[in-house]
Amino acid sequence: MLTPDQWTTIKRLVAWLDSENGRSQEEIGLRVLKLTEETGEVAQAWIGVQGQNPRKGITHTITDVQDELCDVIVTAAVALASITGTPEDVLDQKLAKIAARAQAVNA
Repeated sequence: MLTPDQWTTIKRLVAWLDSENGRSQEEIGLRVLKLTEETGEVAQAWIGVQGQNPRKGITHTITDVQDELCDVIVTAAVALASITGTPEDVLDQKLAKIAARAQAVNA
């Protein structure tokens, strides 16, 4: 879960993107699609950690994977904050549902 300070940073990023790129439906859509790019970078880093490509060998570290995963989290938070004024509430509600499901499975 993001902290209030982290949400402040996310909202600043949204404001910056709004001022630079506007807030059209196309722009919001691109913010959502940016997630695909970022998840691809996670996959690329993980493949690089595993040395899956024999021509390239090991090209990434676990730190690279961690960094890319953080990019996914930030990008998702920016996209969420771009479509709702209360992203922290939306995320809290979703996490509560997930926690309840996990508790029911483990009961």
